[in-house]
Formats: sequence, C-alpha cells, structure tokens
Amino acid sequence: MGFNRRQLGLGAVAATLMAAAPAFAQARRPAIIAEGGAAADRIVDTRSALELAIKQDCDFLQVTLVPTKEGSLVARRGPELSATTDVATRPEFASRRATKTIAGQSVDGWFAEDFTLAEIATLLAREPDPAAHPQSVRLNGKEPVLSLPDVLQIARDGCVRTGRTIGVCARVVMVQRYADLGLDVVRRLADELNTEGYVAPAAAIWAQAFEPDALRAFGRLSRVRRMLLIDTAGPGAARMTTADGLGDIRGFAEAIGPQQDLLIDPTAATFPAPTTLALDAHNAGLGVFSHTVRAQNATLPPALRRGSNPNGRGDVGKLLTALFSDGIDGVATDQPADAARARNQVMRSMRR
Repeated sequence: MGFNRRQLGLGAVAATLMAAAPAFAQARRPAIIAEGGAAADRIVDTRSALELAIKQDCDFLQVTLVPTKEGSLVARRGPELSATTDVATRPEFASRRATKTIAGQSVDGWFAEDFTLAEIATLLAREPDPAAHPQSVRLNGKEPVLSLPDVLQIARDGCVRTGRTIGVCARVVMVQRYADLGLDVVRRLADELNTEGYVAPAAAIWAQAFEPDALRAFGRLSRVRRMLLIDTAGPGAARMTTADGLGDIRGFAEAIGPQQDLLIDPTAATFPAPTTLALDAHNAGLGVFSHTVRAQNATLPPALRRGSNPNGRGDVGKLLTALFSDGIDGVATDQPADAARARNQVMRSMRR
C-alpha cells in the first residue's frame, strides 16, 4: 500500500511518538533520535547515514538546518561549508570565500547563506571530524547535501520499507543571526513542513531550537510539536531546569532536550547518579529527550572512559542504559545501534 506525504505526516503515530503531553509520564518504549543519522558510521547528515539509522531501529532522524541565499533549508551542522563539503576545492566558488562573525568568533570560509539551493546541491559531503570518525573519510566526496524535503522523503520512504513510523527532528540554530541577514528560518521551517503535510501535533515531527523565542514564534505559525534544547553551560540553563523554569517552558514547548549531564550527574562518586530533572519535567507535563550521546571518551562521564585517547571509544552502552532506566522519553545519539541494544535491555528488564 502506498502512502502520500500528507498521510505520513498526519498518520497514526507509533507509541514512541507520544503526541499528548500527559502521556509522556507513562511507561512506554522510549524513542531513539539519530543525530545526523548513524553519524558514527557514515558522514553526518548524508542519505547513507540517515538510511543506516533507520535500519538500526531509530524512530527519528535529526538534522540541523541552515538557510541558503533564497532561504531554503539544508541539512548542515552549521553555516560554514568547507568543514563539511568539498566547496574549498571548487574553483567556481573561490570568490565566495569570506570572513564572518559566528557566535562572537571570526570564521573564515564559505557560508551557506551566500549560495543558492541549486549551487549547494552540487556540493559533496566530507567527514567534518576525521579524528573521531576516521572510518568515514573514505566516503568523502560521494554524497550531496540534502535539503529538508529530501530528509522528510527519506523518513517517509523508511516508513514504507519498515512498517514503522519514522519521524524527523528539525533543528534551527542561530535564529537571530539569520534574521539580521533577512532570513526568517522559523517561518521557512513552518512553511516547508506545511507544504510537506506536517501540520498537526500528531505529525511525526519535532521542531527543535535552543532559543525559547524561536519556539514561541514557530508556535504562532504551526501546530507541530516543539522541543527546547538545553545545554549544561547554555544561557539560562540553571533557571530552565527549575520547577518554575519548566513551567514556563510548558507554555511554548511540549518537550525539552537537555544535555545528558543535566540528567546523569557526571561528577558523582558513583555511576549512575540521576538528577531529578526527568521527573520534574514530567511533572510539568513535558517530554524529556536527552542530547547528544556519543561514544568518544571526551563526551562521556569520567567513570565510563576507557583509555586516555579522547577520541577512543568509552562505555557508551552503560550511559545509554542509565538514561533509558531514568524514565526519559528518548535519547538523541549518533550511535543508534548501541541505543537500540540498550533500549531493548532496559525494556526486557522492565517486563520481568
């Protein structure tokens, strides 16, 4: 049976998607959000990374979106393109090189907002972190940059292949920077999702942002669910994770995506040492989706590091098991296969 984009955007959502806020606190299979796809095994944000993540039993594909010159949204970790594509080797784009200020830092390179969608579609992806993912360097120059409609279609195709609901977490970043350039990424996200048929809270989609005002603005344009991402050292994080802060968030979002250190205390003498954030957020009517679990020692709590190499693989499975055991609603990770194993282990233990 075939499905059109509106059916898949508005169709019945699997148990992991939890459309109604009160249901977040109920026991159910937590979701796996594939950050950039299976980005530990393939180049982040490429078709092969997203398709592999679906095979590895993820529930959502997560992409970070940046705008092109005309405002179209493409899947890139950030606006500068030379770290993630072959643009620096393309003589026809040599004159586009520029120096700009990004988050208070001077950055030299090529920027997505200076290219049309058609031009970016000719660029080929590169592994942005070869020290952490040396196995992916061999894949440089083999896959094009994806647009948001491309990503949504990959998810829909995954639904048809697997018989599961595969959603998308669409993250916008640096919203004010782009507004200053005349690019309204929040409105563009709402417009593109509406065009693709994702228009209701039950749709298999999350709009993500670190900026509360971005989610407030998105809520005036779309009924799609919203997730506020919270970094440990981010502005306002301390207040956001209090009872009052969570109550405020519930006014403009249906879930939070806190950094893992806000859920499992990395400084505790014993591991794991869960904080009360998951329970507090559930009590406020919010879903909780940890971000972003990676296997590298540098990203793990000290108790889970193995060896002295910061890029070496630590005991990521133990962290994933601890997070799922904490009763959260999902985990974002570039290791969906490890997450699926940990989830299955925790679900089996809960049924005993």
